[in-house]
Amino acid sequence: MNISNFKSGTYKNQYQYKSFSPTTINTTFTWDDPQINTMLEDATRALGELNALTMIVPNVDIFIRMHITKEANTSSKIEGTKTEIDEVLVDKDQIDPEKRDDWQEVQNYIRAINYAIEKLDTIPLSSRLIRDVHRILLDSVRGESKQPGEFRKSQNWIGASLNTASFIPPTHDEVSALMGDLENFLHNENIQVPHLIKIAIAHYQFETIHPFLDGNGRIGRLMITLYLVSNGLLKKPALYLSEFIEKHKSIYYDSLTNVREKNDLTSWIKFFLEAVIETAKSGVVTFERIIELKAEMDALMLTFGKRAHNAGKLLEFLYQNPISTVSEMAEAIEVTHQTASKLVKEFEKNDMLIEITGYQRNKHFAFKKYLNIYMQG
Repeated sequence: MNISNFKSGTYKNQYQYKSFSPTTINTTFTWDDPQINTMLEDATRALGELNALTMIVPNVDIFIRMHITKEANTSSKIEGTKTEIDEVLVDKDQIDPEKRDDWQEVQNYIRAINYAIEKLDTIPLSSRLIRDVHRILLDSVRGESKQPGEFRKSQNWIGASLNTASFIPPTHDEVSALMGDLENFLHNENIQVPHLIKIAIAHYQFETIHPFLDGNGRIGRLMITLYLVSNGLLKKPALYLSEFIEKHKSIYYDSLTNVREKNDLTSWIKFFLEAVIETAKSGVVTFERIIELKAEMDALMLTFGKRAHNAGKLLEFLYQNPISTVSEMAEAIEVTHQTASKLVKEFEKNDMLIEITGYQRNKHFAFKKYLNIYMQG
């Protein structure tokens, strides 16, 4: 099917409202717009550069952990949470009580991402995996009453009420068949559609089906990364589009709406490819900064003399836990509190750690140079 001929679906009359029933997508898509070809080439190249860089960074999984933390926070922020990345990195009891629900939602998302990436080795990207991830996402948070891990069994909508909704997805009895079609599309090797185009269309379709009562946005964005990893476009889960989407949120929602209202799949695909290009380029810069910082830190380790071994262990811990207490550091590297405290003082002298609470007790230290890489984009 040529995307210029794409018909997104139909509105169906329900009791006092109209729901949108999307067209199935398990087919080959073609296009005549040369700009899509150019953008697809640019996106593929940018993704390849990011993938190559993740392959040469030593112990890259340590740094991927911070990528995941940032994505969990940003993706959750799109849905209304108020936490900042430095808050996500500390224990729950250090968070203001009014922010603890938000903090827990982000922690759930981190767990959900890690679970999904691990399971991709044994389970394909499928409705089963998506439901399992959804169950983790809504565990013991505000959405826990909204059928965690299950496709919805009632009508949902985007907006304050059905009467004023900006979008009403298909009825619940359509969800299972539509998700089956989406899953078949993702895995259909007989249709000739480049991976980035396929996941762009699949993301639109998922958000349109809105299969869950809560958490659709976060699951839909995570699905992009899972698809890229499961199909070998990325060896590591290093690309997340949430930051780009948050910066261009109104265009993102307008682009999805225009597919449904105007059958304009072309503009959505271009927006998606632009998101991949910019995010991959930003990811390359992030990893280049990490490589530079790691070289600087490794050089500093040589100045620690007899304490270089413990200093190296502490540095590796801080890459994964860039905000920490002396007690946590001592336990992690298996030294006494006194030994850890001396190391922290040395790290402070070398501008590797700074104290961020101002407290006399229960001080928290931040690996600020490392954190800044992620806070700057």
